[in-house]
Amino acid sequence: MRHHPVYLWTLPMFHCNGWCFPWTVAAMAGTNVCLRRVEAGAIFDAIADRGVTHFCGAPIVLGMILNASADERRSFDRTVEVMTAAAPPPAAVIEGMEKSGFHMTHVYGLTETYGPSVICAWKSEWNALPIEQQAVRKSRQGVRYHALEGLEVMDPESMTPVPRDGQTMGEVMFRGNVVMKGYLKNPATTEASLAGGWFHSGDLGVVHPDGYVQLKDRSKDIIISGGENISSIEVEDALYRHPAVLEAAVVARSDEKWGETPCAFVTLKGEAEAMTAEDIIAFCRENMAHFKAPKTVVFGPLPKTSTGKIQKFKLRERAEQLD
Repeated sequence: MRHHPVYLWTLPMFHCNGWCFPWTVAAMAGTNVCLRRVEAGAIFDAIADRGVTHFCGAPIVLGMILNASADERRSFDRTVEVMTAAAPPPAAVIEGMEKSGFHMTHVYGLTETYGPSVICAWKSEWNALPIEQQAVRKSRQGVRYHALEGLEVMDPESMTPVPRDGQTMGEVMFRGNVVMKGYLKNPATTEASLAGGWFHSGDLGVVHPDGYVQLKDRSKDIIISGGENISSIEVEDALYRHPAVLEAAVVARSDEKWGETPCAFVTLKGEAEAMTAEDIIAFCRENMAHFKAPKTVVFGPLPKTSTGKIQKFKLRERAEQLD
């Protein structure tokens, strides 16, 4: 962020202190542009009419922008800088934003480690890759910020780092002055979360040979089907590549034979009402290993928090109630 930015508040200021931008914009002598409601039309209007140069948003906000109607869209004469976090962004969403005139920066952290703590620092050699492969690189969480002392993906039992092979999963752990001291009046959870001198994030990920971390799932969201681990994030990424899918979330559903199977909750775009569950499943099977494809697809709106995060615990409850 250079001097005199024009910053659009699509991100709530109460969400991790607005990702630290309330005072960053002040320090850079910038202008704050606020919205009464986060809507695609209002965002495009602010960019076109107010000269917005920067904004932050969770992937759900990016999806809103990408799926704006023709009436909501406005043209603009600059590249807008966008920072995304709060949930692992699908590569298809990053690709769509880059093609639409937005330059994406992907960061990662938790309320307990903000912030943020990790950034997908861009490498100049990646500029030569096709945009689809660039989006895959940019969807990784990346490397630690200079303010974070330690970032590792470790086996939570042995507390040893996993191999940098992009395959072996472990728990993402943080250490340093940006990590919380503990949970208020909750010593038991504090002790468990900071065991071994590291903050245990509950996020499962891998480390690529270049040292970049990539999240695969929350430990509570990983789907174990027939003894195989299935990343809900990987299935969601495939779903977001379907042209009819507006929003998607995948959770585990109990299964007598396999233990658990992926259950996809999907919101379709308005013009795609004729899409069937079989169509969605077939698309996934064409784009990933068959055993990872959803066995169940449920259409409808997704429950979200006030910051736009999809409430998977509610979806898990709904999945268990399905006939």
